Amino acid sequence: MRVVLGIGCDRGVSQETLAHAVTQALARVGLTDQAVLALATVDAKRDELELLALAGRHGWPLYFFSPNRLAEIDVPNPSKVVHRHLGTPAVAEAAALAAAEAGAEALLLPKQKYRGADGKHATVAVARANGDG
Repeated sequence: MRVVLGIGCDRGVSQETLAHAVTQALARVGLTDQAVLALATVDAKRDELELLALAGRHGWPLYFFSPNRLAEIDVPNPSKVVHRHLGTPAVAEAAALAAAEAGAEALLLPKQKYRGADGKHATVAVARANGDG
């Protein structure tokens, strides 16, 4: 099975926190990083260095979506806080589904929030890639 990871994170999140969040999310659905086709997030994260580094280290494409595009996607766990800060009710779930080119039925793992040793949070959602069983 091939998947897309949607990721949201605090500004200045560490590589360690992101890596742990991704590993934990994949483990919850019984997959490894070999199953990942791409990462996706909101375009406000274009300059998030550790997120860029994570994608680069694994050779994963990183897709960015506008808040308007993400707001169009129906997700199971919208957040008023995220909407207030970023202009969309969801980042991780919506970005995963947008990049996977799939509907909510493709969401294998709803957003999971992780707090790292750096005190920063990362949120990961896992969606089955369109056309992948």
